Amino acid sequence: MASGGHMPAPVCLIENGHDGKLCVTKDAIDILNGINEPVVVVSIVGLYRTGKSYLMNRLAGQQSGFALGNTVESKTKGVWMWCVPHPSVKGQTLMLLDTEGLGDVQKGDSKNDGWIFCLAVLLSSTLVYNSRGTIDNDAVQKLQYITELAEQIKIRSPSSPSEDEEEEENSQFVCFFPSFVWAVRDFTLDLKINGRKATEDEYLQYALELKKGLSKKNTDYNLPRECIRRYFPSRKCFVFLPPASPENMRRLESLRLEDLVADFREATHRFCEYIFLKSPVKTLKGGHRVTGKCDAGSVGSDLCRDHQQGKVPCLDNAVVALANLENKAAVQEAFKVYQSGMEEFPVSMENITSVHQKSSSLATSEFMTRSFKDEKGEYVTNLKQDIDMYYVVLMEENEMASERKCKELLKDLFSDMNERLQNGEYSQCGGYEIYCRDRDAIIAQYRREPNKGVKAEAVLNEFLNERAAEANSILHADKKLTESEREIKERKEMEDLLQQKCKEEEEKRIESERMMKVEQERQKDTVKQMEEKFNKEMEQRREEMDRAMESKLKEQEELLSKGFKEKADELHEEIKSFKEKKEAISVGGIFKDYVMPLLGTGADLLSNIFMHRSLLKGLKALK
Repeated sequence: MASGGHMPAPVCLIENGHDGKLCVTKDAIDILNGINEPVVVVSIVGLYRTGKSYLMNRLAGQQSGFALGNTVESKTKGVWMWCVPHPSVKGQTLMLLDTEGLGDVQKGDSKNDGWIFCLAVLLSSTLVYNSRGTIDNDAVQKLQYITELAEQIKIRSPSSPSEDEEEEENSQFVCFFPSFVWAVRDFTLDLKINGRKATEDEYLQYALELKKGLSKKNTDYNLPRECIRRYFPSRKCFVFLPPASPENMRRLESLRLEDLVADFREATHRFCEYIFLKSPVKTLKGGHRVTGKCDAGSVGSDLCRDHQQGKVPCLDNAVVALANLENKAAVQEAFKVYQSGMEEFPVSMENITSVHQKSSSLATSEFMTRSFKDEKGEYVTNLKQDIDMYYVVLMEENEMASERKCKELLKDLFSDMNERLQNGEYSQCGGYEIYCRDRDAIIAQYRREPNKGVKAEAVLNEFLNERAAEANSILHADKKLTESEREIKERKEMEDLLQQKCKEEEEKRIESERMMKVEQERQKDTVKQMEEKFNKEMEQRREEMDRAMESKLKEQEELLSKGFKEKADELHEEIKSFKEKKEAISVGGIFKDYVMPLLGTGADLLSNIFMHRSLLKGLKALK
């Protein structure tokens, strides 16, 4: 790995074994786990020996890297990955995926080719289809894997989907399929349509026009074109002249850029600029932006596992599985943030509650940044419980520290008095008055000492109760006092102990009120952050619907202009369905129905903490 978590050369991401089984490599997973930035994933697919690897090297800003090869043998096997800093957007990683050439005669397995194509579609935010010559019917028909996507990918996993449900699934591919770029290599014709000069995009649009009529010939002709038009949210075309003379094509990797044909250099430059500026960050169904760490590797691993088990990959299942993994990791990382903030907890209860509140807020913020699809608040609740348990442990330690400090303080303060007691200074006439004076002075000094912590009055109460017999003995031995005076002093001793007990109870009440206030503020902060997170996720889903509707509307307008009213009407129903789904997204309803009951009230939160404390004490008692 190079500095910054980027790669000096490509590595194999997905191996294509001799048995046709696909699997993600450990080296690739290790590299991806080091990339925390959002990733823009660009995959290139196409027939073998069509120059795919050269374009990917240019996107990486390098002359070489992905293997080019100069024979009829396919060089790239499986899917190879190269992660580089994004040339145009700071804080993003450009992940380039070079795929095994389709249609390799030595392999002779179209199903394996279909899976390679399917992986490229699902992993990428921009899919480049690379072909040679022209976009004629033969070139379109060779893109047969487009028509198989509906069979190889499922959004949901119903036990027996109806025909209408399957049609609805296909209509939603546009929500999460990548942008589509057709790169036509070794193009030598004039860009003209019906005698008029045309742009590259007009050339692609012309090649994808449908034929009217319901004959099998027309249906077969239209099918791959309809799939490209309906599945991919945007389409772009680039045509490239041959880069060099036939004899130099064999050493393309060693040629300097200035040795290449000028028109080829210009087309390559435009292609790269388009990819850099227009390719979005890879997002999953629901709008979650993919990072290298966890996401990219996990998605690939899930898809390859489905392939090994002979299953059709289900995107809902993959996203839920990924969300579970990512949310578990988010809880762990957020909890570390809380622990870090509480490492040096103070003895003062007031300070520990304020530090707890601040650290808890930072932990929740860290969780919200990384988590996604925690729609029922399950994982944020787990985080809260982990924090509560840790906080309880700290409070127990805090109380023990306070108790130790207070006992040591009282021991030091009473050391002189204990010495006088042993010397019999309080056993003389009038000794009780001297004893009370010394004791009250020490208690006053004890209360003036700062930072004693939450157990200050409780420890003092225990201490005075332990010395009550001592005080009573001195009282009854003092011959200066009459019987009546002794009775008055005894009542005064009992009243002082009762008053001290009240001070201890007041200390506990103040502690509980402070904790209640902190937990209420903590809950408000958590609710606020969750609501913001929900709003953001719901807005992402609405934007997802908007992009899909925009693509469908554009396609509908074109179909109407070409006289395909029936197909345009089908799109009208799909657009209507997207609108209804968008309108059905209600942030407040989901939040109030699922999240608020889980969080509970401030009293519930405090009750949970006291429950955790009781549990902890019970475990200690068992030990």
